[in-house]
Amino acid sequence: MPAFRELTSDDEWEEAVPILRQLWSHREASFVRSWREDEAYRLFGWFVENGDGTARDAAGDDGGTTVPGQLVAVAGIYVQIVIHHERGCWVHDLVVDEAHRGDGHGEALLDALGEWADERDCAHVALVCAADNDEAAAFYEHVGMETFGTVYEAGI
Repeated sequence: MPAFRELTSDDEWEEAVPILRQLWSHREASFVRSWREDEAYRLFGWFVENGDGTARDAAGDDGGTTVPGQLVAVAGIYVQIVIHHERGCWVHDLVVDEAHRGDGHGEALLDALGEWADERDCAHVALVCAADNDEAAAFYEHVGMETFGTVYEAGI
């Protein structure tokens, strides 16, 4: 059975770095690791059973839980008040491991984030998608996300 949980230990973060770098391949691994120092940035993982059906223990708030053994997707978020002037769960990084794309893990991770955000009084889950990333935009529309506005930026 799949599992959603926050990644809080150094070992869990190290396991997530190669997946995050599939999105951030143009940056050094140390850049991705540096996000751990930001107390407001929270990283969540989507786990599935290992191919052999085994699970592993992972530290949780209760001192230890059994989770499926393979991390297949990650999402880095901030809880912020931004565009709507309402508390929202802003997804800054959403990556499904290349070997597991198309298996429903991204949608499941977003669903779990939605539940997590709702329990914390967030009004929405939001993210920004690059204007030329048609594949990602199609995925977000497929899972029921709607376009709200346009982001403008200026290089400085």
